[in-house]
Amino acid sequence: MDKFRMIFQFLQSNQESFMNGICGIMALASAQMYSAFDFNCPCLPHYNLAYGLGILLVPPFILFLLGFVLNNNVSMLAEEWRRPRGQRGKDPAVLRYMFCSMAQRAMIAPAVWVSVTLLDGKCITCAFCTLVPVETLGNTSHPGLSQGEMKQVLARIPCKEIYDGQELVANEVAIRYLRCISQALGWCFVLLMTMLAFLVRSLRPCFTQAAFLKSRYWSHYIDIERKLFDETCAEHARSFAKVCIQQFFEGMSTDLAAAHCHPPRKVPVDMGEAAEKLLGITDQGTMNTALKSWHRCKPPLHLHSPALPSSCGWAGEGQPPMQPPMQSPMQPPMPRREMAAYYSRV
Repeated sequence: MDKFRMIFQFLQSNQESFMNGICGIMALASAQMYSAFDFNCPCLPHYNLAYGLGILLVPPFILFLLGFVLNNNVSMLAEEWRRPRGQRGKDPAVLRYMFCSMAQRAMIAPAVWVSVTLLDGKCITCAFCTLVPVETLGNTSHPGLSQGEMKQVLARIPCKEIYDGQELVANEVAIRYLRCISQALGWCFVLLMTMLAFLVRSLRPCFTQAAFLKSRYWSHYIDIERKLFDETCAEHARSFAKVCIQQFFEGMSTDLAAAHCHPPRKVPVDMGEAAEKLLGITDQGTMNTALKSWHRCKPPLHLHSPALPSSCGWAGEGQPPMQPPMQSPMQPPMPRREMAAYYSRV
């Protein structure tokens, strides 16, 4: 159990490296999925285009969504986007930075799928085989065919075993022509993705360095704040459960002792540390109100600001603010130390 805990803590402390590793694994998995995929072109004029483009575009879209699903920051982004403003404003630049960071990682596996598919050439051959220029590649002395018959013959180019248009255009010539175009598109796509990644990762911070540093800092802050809040809630829940269980067994011991008419045994129970970690929240309703208040009105990012007003807090909500005690003109003035202690309590 300790080993799993150490591994989990290591992954949390190196979350960015872990997510990069996940993206790399997804990219390799997408390439392996394509190599294991049994590509069967229908070889019909009205279905070739839909089948070829579907294999080219639908799996990358699924992989893109899967990249967002496997990213732990998606829920944090949605929570930050939908939360009320409260006393802490929402910076759109930070939200854009978080979304772009997740989108960059999620784009790796789809880009690999599209690159491998275009370089292989089967999808383009199936999708656009009816557009082969017969006048350039085919036999011009072949007797003329109608437009429908021409498409019916050309649609069978990817299926060598049923292709019967060798007199019109050679099957190997048409396949090589389409595969050459597909590979050219594939290398252009790889070059485009490489240049785009270079511009995003290298040149963007150079032009907007201050905004980039600010967005990266506050995105890290939101992530760390959420982790610390979850850890604090887990520690509070553990202490809550410990005190509740101890009180239950103490009550059971008292009831059993009363039934048997002998005093219960004094078991040394140290609940001081657990009670201290409860931070004064000792019932379900107060805890639910505190969690709702954290979502509705997070504290402002100003460590030296005064206490939150009563309209935003959950403790003493709706109560009038405390007033300093009235002094009679005949009484001596209140000492400064007592006055400072009084306002510190307020």
